[in-house]
Amino acid sequence: MNKYVLFFYSFLLLTFSSFSQKNGRIIGNIQDKNTLERLIGVNISIEGTSLGTITDDTGRFNLMLPVGTYTVTASFLGYKTATLYNIELTSGNDRIINFEMEPESEALEGVVISYNRNTSVKTTDMITPLSVQQLTSQEIKSNPGGNFDVSKVVQTLPGVGLSNGVGERNDIIVRGGAPNENVYYLDGIEIPVLNHFQTQGSSGGAQGILNVSFIESLKLTTSAFDSKYSDALSSTFVIKQRNGNPDRFSGNVRVSLTETALTLEGPLSPKTTFLSSVRKSYLGLLFKIVDLPIRPDFYDFQYKVNHEFDNKTTLTAIGIGAIDNFSFAPTKESTPEDTYVLRSTPYINQWTYTTGFNLNRKIKNGYMNFALSRNMFHTTIDKYEDEQKIEQNRTLLINSNEIENKFRFDYNKFVNGWRFSSGLDAQYVTYSGDVFNKISNEIKDDTGTVISPERTIVFDSQIDFLKYGLFAQAAKRFYNDRLLLSGGIRSDMNSFTNTGKNPLKTLSPRLSASYGINEQWNLNGSIGTYFKAPIYTTLGFKDEAGNFINKDLEYTRSTHYVLGTEYLPNRSLRFTFEGYFKRYSDYPVSESTGVSLANQGTQFGSVGSERILSIGNGQAYGVEFFAQQKMTDRLFYVASYSYVVSKFSGSDSVLKRSSWDNRHLFSTTLGYQFNNNWDLGLKYRFAGGNPFTPFNMPASQQNYLLLGQGVPDVDLLNQNRLSNYNQLDLRVDKKFNFKKTSLVAYLDVQNLLIQKNESNPDYTFQRNADNTGFQTTDGQPIQMDGSNAIPVILDNKSGHPLPTIGIIFEF
Repeated sequence: MNKYVLFFYSFLLLTFSSFSQKNGRIIGNIQDKNTLERLIGVNISIEGTSLGTITDDTGRFNLMLPVGTYTVTASFLGYKTATLYNIELTSGNDRIINFEMEPESEALEGVVISYNRNTSVKTTDMITPLSVQQLTSQEIKSNPGGNFDVSKVVQTLPGVGLSNGVGERNDIIVRGGAPNENVYYLDGIEIPVLNHFQTQGSSGGAQGILNVSFIESLKLTTSAFDSKYSDALSSTFVIKQRNGNPDRFSGNVRVSLTETALTLEGPLSPKTTFLSSVRKSYLGLLFKIVDLPIRPDFYDFQYKVNHEFDNKTTLTAIGIGAIDNFSFAPTKESTPEDTYVLRSTPYINQWTYTTGFNLNRKIKNGYMNFALSRNMFHTTIDKYEDEQKIEQNRTLLINSNEIENKFRFDYNKFVNGWRFSSGLDAQYVTYSGDVFNKISNEIKDDTGTVISPERTIVFDSQIDFLKYGLFAQAAKRFYNDRLLLSGGIRSDMNSFTNTGKNPLKTLSPRLSASYGINEQWNLNGSIGTYFKAPIYTTLGFKDEAGNFINKDLEYTRSTHYVLGTEYLPNRSLRFTFEGYFKRYSDYPVSESTGVSLANQGTQFGSVGSERILSIGNGQAYGVEFFAQQKMTDRLFYVASYSYVVSKFSGSDSVLKRSSWDNRHLFSTTLGYQFNNNWDLGLKYRFAGGNPFTPFNMPASQQNYLLLGQGVPDVDLLNQNRLSNYNQLDLRVDKKFNFKKTSLVAYLDVQNLLIQKNESNPDYTFQRNADNTGFQTTDGQPIQMDGSNAIPVILDNKSGHPLPTIGIIFEF
């Protein structure tokens, strides 16, 4: 670590910048939140200065300022004042920001009837008035330990827990739900795969795909979901991307010890802009240098093109893709831990893409959206017994493709204070799966009697079917703008499952309310029911006779009850407190193990290719506290605490704590801007230990040579618990502004205090002295049933600091 720090400071000493004043430019658009009409003559002011401007006849503004960090406010007669904080301006790239302003609900002849809008906490979101947290692109970029990864940054928000004991993966656990209970939308297009090395049948992975340079804002909603979003049981992530620079060609290059990313943007025509990026990792080379057995490498690509046909019609095209390769190599100095990794983890080759078009057409007092998209996820998972890559030693081979072709139409109208939204969506789905999975060897007792036969799953399937849904939502403010009521309903159907064509089976009403008690306090509440369709790996599973035996599955159901309050002492400081209760039914349960699939999804590989039953129930409940100070006087901070209980039942109908039952979650982030363009950030996280299941020792000994890992004892599901998780992260940035370019050098250190955090233990056999094979009880070669092996449990505690040094050059 000392070498990294020395390199960082040496670089800074060799870098120089002029003492003359440098300028940057803020550009953007302002539009009506409800109708998306551009607003002309809006006043743009820079707080703490006399500088400002107004929007032109196209709703655009352009402002040249000295480089620095600003708070920007937009004000307009008949609209609520909008403010954006921590707008960081450099001499390299133009800073593009956009405002969506909400009309005052009561305005008469130019006189606004309202109480103090500068301190009122009344929400500006008429669809979801509670359980919402938002992040800006600057908050994501500067998050200590986040390393420009959106999936890691959101893990600091209230109610978002860890997927394992050391936080190494990007599985997002929201309010005690499984990682596949969340949905992600990018500019109105659903993105099923958000991470590299994603677990098939789930949503997590090792590293995020999204380029943070594209992001304008991210909104996490953990309840009271908008009815236009399907398959959400725990949360929706709605990510907005900015448009490319309409005036000039520009971009940035980010180079660090682990990856290089190039972003380009600019105008293609007077009415067309583009954003594009490519990223290449060299983690495999880095891990080879530090002598680790894994070799992960990836590429990802992203683009956005925006074209305005006229002032009423806009077409947006987006695309995102990734190529992943996860392989292994022996280390120079082999250890039992390295050997375990080689035996237990499969080879993974994946590629994925999502491409889509969104046509927005403004109408009188509203707008329409037509979205058309296609996404594909290909995965090959390969694993061998004893790491011997020959056919007879293969224990797992999956070749699979998931393809979704989607269309969604939504119609949005704002009339007399009412906001209406309705529409429909449809998908044509294709799934193919060629699966070979040797699950267990034959197990005998001491007398030689077979107590568990050898189990191997082999099938080759292809399915295609339709998914479709209808939705509607309405919202209005009452009682002098103090009470906001929002209600919606949705129904989802499909042409594959036995009951999938019955719209009443998935009828999902939801109602939320927000009441302004006074100028600073809000009281919020909601109740709603939500459904999720079965995953494709499960629907495509065949039994030995070649039948799709999971066609009898039901949609998983979750009902939320939420009550909370919000306190806003001033515009830049916010406190929220919420309590929630979630009840699950028809949750998928493995027939072979009797365990709910709510406990799965964080291992590399695939889940769901087995006989599944819709017989599980569940509960998740807790309270959340959140405090957020936007950047003022060079300082910002956020802090959150969550108490969460998560329980699910399997085939025994007994509620048992799930793998996400952390109980206590705490996170705080602090940022401070020093003079001379130095920034400091600190982030601390605490999480109660994850529950885990001890090993079935006889079954583990019998099957270890086959599986390369132990077999959990499902009768003791999640009865043990890991130690608590603690981590402090540090980030230091130094900015250099030149005439038309800028440079940022940064040091990001995860686990600054070298805290040793624990993850699930591993089962293995004792190795011999030189680690070339297994030690046995009789000195003879190891038996294939492991009968003469010496079982060993490896405790997993890691506490190495992870420094990242990098630069960002803007031009």
